[in-house]
Amino acid sequence: MRTTITVNGEARSLDVDPRTTLLDALREHLRLTGSKKGCDHGQCGACTVLVNGVRINSCLSLAVMHDGDEVTTIEGIGTPERLHPLQKAFLEEDAFQCGYCTPGQICSALGMLSEVEAGWPSQAAADVAAPPSLTGDEIRERMSGNICRCSAYPQIVEAIRSAAEELA
Repeated sequence: MRTTITVNGEARSLDVDPRTTLLDALREHLRLTGSKKGCDHGQCGACTVLVNGVRINSCLSLAVMHDGDEVTTIEGIGTPERLHPLQKAFLEEDAFQCGYCTPGQICSALGMLSEVEAGWPSQAAADVAAPPSLTGDEIRERMSGNICRCSAYPQIVEAIRSAAEELA
């Protein structure tokens, strides 16, 4: 099937089998290998990307479902010369070891910060009607779909909190 997806600001036309996941389209057809295939079951978050600003597990979504959508991968967030505040914070807080989960963690964190800004409550919120605050518990709950095998969670939480303060 023919589909056109805007990836990192560039319209990309693809001819893909209708069973091709968004993750496989990104990695195999567009050679954007930042998003990782971890579990391929939506359980680890290594494949997290933003679709129209909302974070999703790209291994659970078919590429053809995103015709006309805007997809942002880790390659579209910052540059080596000018890192995004989240990327910078991950480096400064040493929020990774092997780095396999890092692209998904950063994309998820970016989506999560947008959710907080929009006032979306979380399970960790004591009062779901109150504006969300980024406590450690709140960050951990909101990032719970992203697994780090190296257990860099304390540093990841601090990196997100640090970047949130800079972005505020």
